[in-house]
Amino acid sequence: MRLALVAAFFTGLAAPAIGTFMVQRRLALLGDGLGHVALTGVALGLLTGTAPVLTALVVAVLGAVVIEVLRTYTRTSGDVALAMLFYGGIAAGVLLIGLAGESGATLNRYLFGSITTVTDTDVVVVSVLGVVVVGLCLLLSPQLFAVCQDEEHAKVSGVPTRLYGLLIAVMAAATITVAMRTVGLLLVSALMVVPVAAAQQVARSFRLTHLLAMAIGLLTAVLGVVTSFEANTAPGPTIVMLALGTFVLTTLLRGVTVGLRRRRSVRSS
Repeated sequence: MRLALVAAFFTGLAAPAIGTFMVQRRLALLGDGLGHVALTGVALGLLTGTAPVLTALVVAVLGAVVIEVLRTYTRTSGDVALAMLFYGGIAAGVLLIGLAGESGATLNRYLFGSITTVTDTDVVVVSVLGVVVVGLCLLLSPQLFAVCQDEEHAKVSGVPTRLYGLLIAVMAAATITVAMRTVGLLLVSALMVVPVAAAQQVARSFRLTHLLAMAIGLLTAVLGVVTSFEANTAPGPTIVMLALGTFVLTTLLRGVTVGLRRRRSVRSS
């Protein structure tokens, strides 16, 4: 349980940290595409007898580089490149897992998360990747925001947009690996996007949205692990449902706040 909480801590911080820039860049579904590619990496690890977390990281990073190259240097649009990742990643992953002789239960552990089975090695990898992703997101926040907000203006201003665009994709791939054992490859995109959407309901600036999204992600990830342990439910879906519940609450809070402001403006007029 202690290992699970450590993994949840870093997952909850890292996923919204990079997810904020993905949402700002309108690449919210990138996490889904890379999650499918990471499944191929997991299958390669099982097939070759190496650590699935490390092979998933390598394959996901390669997938991130490929999709960024397709978006930048070819006529292939972002949604078409993501679709190819979706189909190719899941097909290759299922095929290789079958060749490795693994059962459906093994596949489900990576698709939907199995945080209570994380090992010491998994926690070390998750912790290191989580620190790197969060540190880079906070350190390079102005540059990454400029690229995500207006890429053409950033390019004219001298910002190496291709480099930072590739960095966002690679950090997203690393985050997929971080969250793989926590919420699962099929649900990791939710932890990248939902806390950001919840923060946007109440925050008025990008920086506050970024920090609040990380706080929401951390809270829901840790509470999700504790709740799943007490209620004997799957940790991945539990974490995502708590994040969705937070989004509903912040949306209601925003509605109430807007309604009160309107009433005050009407009375003052």
